[in-house]
Formats: sequence, structure tokens, C-alpha cells
Amino acid sequence: MVRAVKDTFTQEQLLFVVSPPRSGSTLLQRMLGSHTAIGTHPEPHIITPLAHLGFDGIVDAAPYDHINSAEAIKLFVDHLPNKEHDYYDSLRSYTDGLYGKMLRTMPEKSVFMDKTPAYALVLPFLARLYPSAKYVVLTRHPLAVFSSFANSFFEGDWAAAHAFNPLVERYVPAMAKFLRDKPAPYVHVSYETLVRQPEAELERVFGYLGLEHQPEAANYGDRFDGSKQGPGDPIGVHQHSRPVAASVEKWAEELAHDEKKLALARRMIDSVSDDDLATWGTPRAELWKPLESAGGGKPPKRVVNSYTLQRRVFLALRKDIDKRPHGKLLRKVKYYCDVLLRE
Repeated sequence: MVRAVKDTFTQEQLLFVVSPPRSGSTLLQRMLGSHTAIGTHPEPHIITPLAHLGFDGIVDAAPYDHINSAEAIKLFVDHLPNKEHDYYDSLRSYTDGLYGKMLRTMPEKSVFMDKTPAYALVLPFLARLYPSAKYVVLTRHPLAVFSSFANSFFEGDWAAAHAFNPLVERYVPAMAKFLRDKPAPYVHVSYETLVRQPEAELERVFGYLGLEHQPEAANYGDRFDGSKQGPGDPIGVHQHSRPVAASVEKWAEELAHDEKKLALARRMIDSVSDDDLATWGTPRAELWKPLESAGGGKPPKRVVNSYTLQRRVFLALRKDIDKRPHGKLLRKVKYYCDVLLRE
């Protein structure tokens, strides 16, 4: 069992939850964070900026000459005594310092959990940075993920949601590669199994972490300290005090009632390889089975609360702002819209 250390922080004390957005990751975070040994904080996004410094060659755009910076960093690293090893070791000193200091604000905790869905798109970098950390990889039926995304932030408009962020095509291949290649230790959790058998799944995860099984952690509403505010999408997690399985196949009801959405869904799934779908946990031969018995129920309702309304306002502002006279205030609004809407 991992023990708390006052003045040092090691990779073995770090836990990453890897998932796409709208996959139940906030639910899982609250369940795991209900364990007496696990501390956490709302989506810190510490890793993503480091992954895009240029050394790993994945910078698309930046407010500086990112091509020149990338080449300069690579040249600099090439002249370090231990080259790439020194580069990652230096980055790790920075992140260890942040994670360790945060963990010290939680004196009763021995493990720090970082749940930031954007990390799923920089997994090769993350695994090189923290090869000995622990990883919980959370997957959910790809179309359930996208249905939740579209209904939460785009009023059920699948075409608009897909144009904004093709979640399935981005996250499924990236996470499937991590699951296949195993660059770091992980345990794979299915959302559908988690909400149907929460205590059993928690026992499996806590066993992987080397922690005492605390089945009462499934009742996160009674145990998790949700007072910290930050990035994340707590849309449904506040509605219950423990997992519920009522929405597992709502996506199928939605597609059964809408041919256009179904056609888009088929195009999305067709663009993902058989290998990636099978690794994810939804083989192509089984992926559509819930649709065969759907049609008799109601499709999911569009989510309306302060969080989703805020996201929709940001989307509207960002969409129309370039048509309006430019000024400092509008540019600042656009900047914050861009920041808050990134996945």
C-alpha cells in the first residue's frame, strides 16, 4: 500500500484517469476520490501545455514562432548530457513539484489523482513523462459519449457537435493505441460495467492501486468533498449519490428516432478501425446491438443547467464575434470562449 511522504513525491503516488469527455469520468473521479487514501482536484490541465512545447512535434499553432522554438528545443536537448532523458526528467521535476505540493495540502492522502480528459490526446507524451504512474482507462460506448456531448452542449444537434469536435474519431484511436501498446501500467474500466456493478469495479481498481477496498466509496454523494470548483462537466453527477444505469443505452433510443443522426453515427463509426473498436471494448459486430431493440423508449433529454447554459453562451459568442466590430473587450471575450470550450 502506498504511504504518504512529507517531503518527496514519486510517480507511484500519481494516478491518471484517462477518458474522453462525457464518458463518466467525473463520476469515476468522485468514486475514487471517496477513498480515504486518494486526493484529487478539478481537471488541472498541467500536462497538456508541456506536451505542446514542440519537442514532441505536435504543435499546430501558437502565439509565437512554434516551428523555430521546436527546432531550437530539439537542438538544445541534443546537447544535454543525457539528451531526451534529461529533458523529460526536467519536466517531471516541474510536475512532481506541483503534484507533490497539492498532495501536501491533503495530509491524510497518499495518492494524487489527475482527471483531465484532454490528456487522452497526448498519451505518448504522458507515458514517457510518467511511465511508472498508475492509469485508470475509462471507456464508454462511443455513440453514448457523442450523444451526451451533443445533447449537453449543442441542444441535440449532432451535426453541429461533430463539426465542433469529432470526439469519436479523435479519442477512440488515441486511447485504443495506449491500451494495445501498454506503455505504462493501467486498469481498463468500462462505464457500462462501472454503473451496473460499482462495488465490484472499485474493488478491482483499488486492488490494482494496492489500496484497501472500500466499497462504500460507491456512495460518493455521502463521502466526496466536491467543494473545489474548477474545469470539468458535472452535469449529471450531482443528481445522484451513487452510480445509476438508466442512461446506458439512451443513445440507441435517440438514433432510433432520427435517421439523420443515425447516418452521421454510421459515418463516425465507419471511420474507426475494427482493431480500435475491439480494443475500446465495443467490437463492430456488437456495437449496434442496442439499436436493434430500441425505438420503444424516449430519447435522451437535452441537458439544461447553469453549466450547459454557460457553455452554450460561450459557443454563441465565439461563433458570432468575428462579425462584430473588434475591440479589446470582444477580443478578451473570444479568448476566454476559446479557452473554456477546448476539449
